[in-house]
Amino acid sequence: MTRIKICGITREQDMHAAVNSGADAFGLVFYEKSPRHVGLQQAAQIVRAAPPFVTVVGLFVNPAAEYVREVLARVSLDAVQFHGEEEPEFCAQFGKPYLKAVRVKVGVDLIQYAARYSGAQGLLLDAYLEGTHGGTGESFDWALIPRGLPLPVILSGGLHAGNVAAAIEQVRPYAVDVSSGVESAKGIKDAAKIAAFIKEVRSF
Repeated sequence: MTRIKICGITREQDMHAAVNSGADAFGLVFYEKSPRHVGLQQAAQIVRAAPPFVTVVGLFVNPAAEYVREVLARVSLDAVQFHGEEEPEFCAQFGKPYLKAVRVKVGVDLIQYAARYSGAQGLLLDAYLEGTHGGTGESFDWALIPRGLPLPVILSGGLHAGNVAAAIEQVRPYAVDVSSGVESAKGIKDAAKIAAFIKEVRSF
């Protein structure tokens, strides 16, 4: 069964909409330049309201180690997700399972990347767009993903209810990750879009 993460949660009601529709995980963005950035107090409140057995992931982009530790001290995260140019040693130092995001384009060797980040729980594959670190709403050519990657694949980038079934059929990822594809505005989730997205994933 393909797992589902709803990323960029900024409001408690959006977290509940995701979880009640069947999401396995939700993501909180701790990157100030993102329109989905959430403050520590709000993030902690959202996490406290979450039911059990739902994975909470914190997303960072080239953070200072001190900032990651501050977030972990104040917000109960199950895993961390790094979207910048963080080295494997940096990602592994916080005592939490981590995911490493890769912005996929022609010339990026995902087999080599997976070997370099062999300590990661999985690779999150996102679209490459110059000057951004994800959350673009753009998809990429799924044919660029080689078969037999040694790490679980979390497929991201431009997914929505209209294309996620085709994406799963072609890529067979461990999980799918969606943010803008289930929004009514940046950072504001749409409960009906979340439900439609999850229904499409669960049709497999």
